[in-house]
Amino acid sequence: MKEQFYNYIQNLQDQICQGLEAVEGQAKFREDLWERPEGGGGRTRVIENGTVFEKGGVNISAVHGKLPEAMQKMFNVGEADFFACGLSLVLHPKNPMTPTVHANWRYFEMYDDNGNVIQQWFGGGQDLTPYYLFEEDAIHFHQTCKTTCDKHNPEFYPKYKKQCDAYFWNAHRNEARGIGGLFFDYCKATDDMSMENWFNFVSEVGNSFLEAYVPIVEKRKNLPYTPEQRTWQEIRRGRYVEFNLVHDKGTLFGLKTNGRIESILMSLPPHVQWVYDHHAEAGSEEEKLVNVLENPKNWIAD
Repeated sequence: MKEQFYNYIQNLQDQICQGLEAVEGQAKFREDLWERPEGGGGRTRVIENGTVFEKGGVNISAVHGKLPEAMQKMFNVGEADFFACGLSLVLHPKNPMTPTVHANWRYFEMYDDNGNVIQQWFGGGQDLTPYYLFEEDAIHFHQTCKTTCDKHNPEFYPKYKKQCDAYFWNAHRNEARGIGGLFFDYCKATDDMSMENWFNFVSEVGNSFLEAYVPIVEKRKNLPYTPEQRTWQEIRRGRYVEFNLVHDKGTLFGLKTNGRIESILMSLPPHVQWVYDHHAEAGSEEEKLVNVLENPKNWIAD
């Protein structure tokens, strides 16, 4: 399974980068190969200062070795060997009318002293963070997620949408980071779902990413915007940074386990503002977004 999934994310990284470069039209992804001293490494691809994407990354990694102490505590186990691989992406468009997007798909294995697999699971998801709310964009993104989930289990979309809303919640601000999508973790073999079934589900979600995001970018990337709208985008980006550094388990885990700092912090936008006691103007488009972030809604009718 680990070879199967690692091959998949290598190909998916190529597909996604090609699709995004086609939308971007100017900037190209820069590739950075790196090795982890304890075992494994990765292939980081970053795009910067484009006409569409101000900053973004589509990264894959496959790491292995002794389970770090922080993971031993997390899983309540002693010393063990592990393997983990995944693809993680974040894209921060320049135009405030175009939403930021994040996605991640990952696989994990843990072994006993004889090298036998004793734990294995998949995790991942994708979520959208707009700065101005276009409801048709939210519906398109969620409908793509639902269509993909429904091919495998009609209960997946409502379950993983709810988990996404719960996970990407900026508790110290009492608001969501964005308008959600899917979030699933610890997807293990059961009587109903084999690991091969989970692979088929996760890979189908990954394959749907460009379909979920690119049409929105195409629709919004050339819309006019004002300096004030750009300021709003940078203030909202501050909330994105806050979530990643205060709450995001992947970021915190990477920082605690001597992860590769450039890859961990790749998700942070280049231009951000923190304005003291800032509030959206009553009745404005900005307030419309905040109202939805404070009260996550169902974008697809049951």
